[in-house]
Amino acid sequence: MLLFSRRRVWALILTGLIFFFLISFRRLNSAALSSVGLYPKNGSPHGAGGDSLASYWARIKPHYPVDSMRPLPTGSPSALPPVQTTFAPESATDRSLRLDRQAAVKDAFLRCWKSYRQKAWMSDELAPISGHRKGHFGGWGATLVDSLDTLWIMGLREQFDEAVAAAASISFETTTIKEVNVFETNIRYLGGFLAAYDLSGDARLLKKAREVGDMLYAAFDTPNRMPMTRWDLHAASRGQMQVAHEHVLLAEIGTFSLEFIRLSLLTGDPKWFDAVQRIMEAFQEQQQTSHLPGMWPVVVNARKMEFDKHTDYTLNAMADSLYEYLPKTHALVGGLLPMYREMYEASMDTAIRYNFFRPMVPDGNDILISGMISAKSDNSHTKLRPEGQHLGCYTGGMLALGGKLIQNQTHVGTGEKLMDGCVWAYQAAPLGIMPELFYALPCKSTEQCAWDEKLWVQEVIDMAGLNNLDVDSADAEALIAKKRLPKGYTHIPDARYILRPEAIESVFVLYRITGRQDLIESAWKMFEAIDQNTRTELANSALGNVLEDKPPMSDSMESFWLGETLKYFYLMFSEPDLISLDEYVFNTEAHPLKRLLPT
Repeated sequence: MLLFSRRRVWALILTGLIFFFLISFRRLNSAALSSVGLYPKNGSPHGAGGDSLASYWARIKPHYPVDSMRPLPTGSPSALPPVQTTFAPESATDRSLRLDRQAAVKDAFLRCWKSYRQKAWMSDELAPISGHRKGHFGGWGATLVDSLDTLWIMGLREQFDEAVAAAASISFETTTIKEVNVFETNIRYLGGFLAAYDLSGDARLLKKAREVGDMLYAAFDTPNRMPMTRWDLHAASRGQMQVAHEHVLLAEIGTFSLEFIRLSLLTGDPKWFDAVQRIMEAFQEQQQTSHLPGMWPVVVNARKMEFDKHTDYTLNAMADSLYEYLPKTHALVGGLLPMYREMYEASMDTAIRYNFFRPMVPDGNDILISGMISAKSDNSHTKLRPEGQHLGCYTGGMLALGGKLIQNQTHVGTGEKLMDGCVWAYQAAPLGIMPELFYALPCKSTEQCAWDEKLWVQEVIDMAGLNNLDVDSADAEALIAKKRLPKGYTHIPDARYILRPEAIESVFVLYRITGRQDLIESAWKMFEAIDQNTRTELANSALGNVLEDKPPMSDSMESFWLGETLKYFYLMFSEPDLISLDEYVFNTEAHPLKRLLPT
């Protein structure tokens, strides 16, 4: 008995020493990581609140586990150049007007939020005319999660607390749809939870972010660790093996760095950082081997990891956010990952040379539009498709932000002209709302571009597929009137407005960077035109044709209306220190994530 007791005592002592060592090591490791912002000082590798219970998706054994995990970046973040300008004190009159406009935006948000709360709570979307529910984005409450940080930013604490409690109950173990869009899930759900956590510090939000992150990480369980961008979640849950697809959109495989790296920084778990770096390192290796060196084609092969073979190159739809995330990731990590700055500079050198064109417009404004390039075999054979897209309006803000971060005034100036191009597209349109897609006539010279009415009419005829010799002046006038083409537009193949945020996004960013006072009025005109023409009895609806006096409504209100568009309008009329661009970086769904800053 005595021998047994002594052994037991020594075992207990040894166990205690081991436990003490592990706790001490964990605290030291946590403190070291906290020094560069890898997760909160009172956090743990399991996330805020010390959640040690693995989520459903974290418990599923992978078929292709990672052999060697990339470690999180270490060192002190750099003091990157400031982004925001210094604003002069505003007069009492200006302040009163600004606050009135801010209140109008907040009222528009509350109207929509109330209707969503009453008729579509916990669903992905509210149908703003019929009041029905929609579930296009997994059935996990996309509007609810997308709106969390907007609620916080607008000071709606009661609604925020209710929304967080509801969001905490969402289960990501299954879905209501057949196939999950991993890109959309990442930017809306993971980005939404991370931003709301960064703003509020509510531990429940980081717990949900980790749950979403674990689910998304399962989509990377392929032989080469490239993700399933359109993912059969049900099959993965059953343990079926999966292989990355051969035809993948550039944006859908290249838009993870902000959310995945931020999640790894907050939790101390490097697996998400490792996952995204595998993608981005492959992109960097092939950046100069594409048909348009410096850029990547719209379609890539994830299965073979070929990111340089196709022929169409754009910063617009299907490619957009890959480019957007390069300077933003550089800002997020405080310059600790130089590859993102390098990739941004190389891609923009090419885009500035090939993709941006000056359109011929009646007042001769020096503006730019972001178009599409088709390249054959090498960049000596390129063809510009002079199309402008509402989605492409983010490019102005991206280049201005990137230019400030790397102290490149050419980028800032180019971004300003791209933003001015989108403001023109709004102001020239019949209702003051830019269409989804349009064409314009590129100027022969970016230095001088006088308006030529005959040349514009000829281009309209050509774009209509008619023979110019068979169309007299009366016929041309009738064609222009029938198509309701504003001067400067040559063709509008898609006249919808789906409540998009990209134009006001760039106006907001350029206002914060330049302080241009005319942008305040431009933003207000945009808001008035959008709200007046999209308002329904319940909320706001996408429009079918902005060329008509009373455009038809499509009974659609995507979550980004509350998560992005109204947020940017609200911030446009806020004090400049509310979500400062020197402290936060927005993901492509307008979710602000905290930047690593030097201590």
